[in-house]
Amino acid sequence: MEQFLSNNSIYIVLIIVLIVWFGIFTYMLNLDKRLKNIEKNMSVGDKNE
Repeated sequence: MEQFLSNNSIYIVLIIVLIVWFGIFTYMLNLDKRLKNIEKNMSVGDKNE
């Protein structure tokens, strides 16, 4: 196992970095969706007043 990790360490680092980037990308998409929903609710609220 130790030899596998030492021989393929660049691939392990690459996988970890890709998982982190995927998490950041997913979080940003979710945040954008929530912000659009809030902006839509605020604009509907302004029209009703």
